[in-house]
Amino acid sequence: MNIGIQNRLKVLRFTPPGAYLGDKAGKEILLPTKYIPAKLKVDDEVEVFVYRDSEDRIIATTLRPHAEINQFGYLRVKDVNQFGAFLDWGIEKDLMVPFREQIGKMQKGSSYLVYVYLDPKTQRLVATQKIQSRFENSSINLEVGEEVNLLIGEETELGMNVVVNNRYKGLVYSNEIFTDLMMGDRTRGFVKNIRSDNKIDVSLQKVGLDNLEEGAAVILKVLEVNDGFLALTDKSSPDDIQFHLQMSKKTFKRSLGILYKKRLVELTTKGIKKL
Repeated sequence: MNIGIQNRLKVLRFTPPGAYLGDKAGKEILLPTKYIPAKLKVDDEVEVFVYRDSEDRIIATTLRPHAEINQFGYLRVKDVNQFGAFLDWGIEKDLMVPFREQIGKMQKGSSYLVYVYLDPKTQRLVATQKIQSRFENSSINLEVGEEVNLLIGEETELGMNVVVNNRYKGLVYSNEIFTDLMMGDRTRGFVKNIRSDNKIDVSLQKVGLDNLEEGAAVILKVLEVNDGFLALTDKSSPDDIQFHLQMSKKTFKRSLGILYKKRLVELTTKGIKKL
């Protein structure tokens, strides 16, 4: 069994404190009674998260933390004491960020982007705010156009920093953001470019022809819910297009061209009419 991740373990026996679970190597661990699922029986397998409790015992829970070992998370500070800050992690025991791993003093009630790791000295799961060295950048196992999972990070002069697939550092440029993004949001994106420094440019929309087809589908959908008419033209402002369709003017004009060539819409001086 491995600390800091989900483990699938077999139920060995039930006792007053809880169920004892075992792995194929013969190791045992306690799943406290309050976490035992209904109808769980001996020899059943159960998915649990393994960690050290406040008394330094290795223990299991069916609760799922907001971030596992070697993952990034956006977590809220529940308390601060002489040892460090303690984050709401989604399980019973809070996750500590030692003072040495903070960038400035963390404040109770505030949320921060952190990375979870196993402290080699204490063998306890802890977190760090110093995340830059935690990104993988020796090689990028992604392709341009590939769909990826994003965790939104801090805003910069260029755009929004993002964590890509819980492994890589990426950036969404400001002029390509057409929806409200907040630090800590999770969403999907698409690899736009992998730079020579192995950092990733990310788009929130599909790139290439797929994006145009997706844009065309959005326009048709909006037309349908607006009785077949939309008061937008190729001379409309980028702000109006963003407000109605959440896309750039460039994508709008090219997507509109697809619909026009397929004779799905009529372009008038007052707007778009669905045929």
